[in-house]
Amino acid sequence: MIWKWLGALLLFPVQMVYLVVKAAVCLVLPPKLRDLSRENVLVTGGGRGIGRHLAREFARRGARKIILWGRTEKCLKETTEEIRMMGTECHYFICDVGNREEVYRQAKAVREKVGDITILVNNAAVVHGKSLMDSDDDALLKSQHINTLGQFWTTKAFLPRMLELQNGHIVCLNSVLALSAIPGAIDYCTSKASSFAFMESLTLGLLDCPGVNATTVLPFHTSTEMFQGMRIRFPSLFPPLKPETVARRTVEAVQTNQAFLLLPWTMHVLVILKSILPQAALEEIHKFSGSYTCMNTFKGRT
Repeated sequence: MIWKWLGALLLFPVQMVYLVVKAAVCLVLPPKLRDLSRENVLVTGGGRGIGRHLAREFARRGARKIILWGRTEKCLKETTEEIRMMGTECHYFICDVGNREEVYRQAKAVREKVGDITILVNNAAVVHGKSLMDSDDDALLKSQHINTLGQFWTTKAFLPRMLELQNGHIVCLNSVLALSAIPGAIDYCTSKASSFAFMESLTLGLLDCPGVNATTVLPFHTSTEMFQGMRIRFPSLFPPLKPETVARRTVEAVQTNQAFLLLPWTMHVLVILKSILPQAALEEIHKFSGSYTCMNTFKGRT
């Protein structure tokens, strides 16, 4: 037993070096992209914003069927017609992912009408953009139900069949605010941090499940109406991401089976700094960059 334990201990650093070298090589060589022609993709919050761009990108890359979930029928209908014009079969269902019974009911309707979902994209989210003391209790609950618990219900609804088929992918459109919170968006930051923990645990839990994987995307501020009015101090140095860029990189991450994706790559520096700098220094960074007051001009989705 002691020799087996010693062998594993000596092999471990070799495995780490191999995996680091392999990852470095993959950064240089063009990756092999997963074929999406047999995949049925469901996008929550798919009627507008990043969700609409995700639906377009999956359709553009050959997904078999696109299914949209959301709460606003007008937006869902417009996006569905646009996807169909691209030549891809598309359906929409009105569904509030924060409502557990509604999620399970509509998941059953999707399976009966469209078929099995093989790629689930949890994109739906809300933000109220207020401090704790200025936040309405119901609004705080709404953020947690949609941004966090909604992923529990959608994943529980579709993951079992993916495991049976040994074919599936769970995608989470998260935020860099899950790793570095800001004032004025306490509901959003809290929900996204919980969502990140959910996806990290889920990703590890799927290691022994052949054919089923997970991807978590953590983008910087994106120029959508959801965060309308948000301002940082140096917009030319830290410009907001375009939603089409986030959508493109997300689909590429799915096709290359990338577990975690930070956008842009400079956000890795933020994670490193947060790990090594004292709290006082991090506070100065927030003040210098303007993230400390960026929500003062927040207007939100109109």
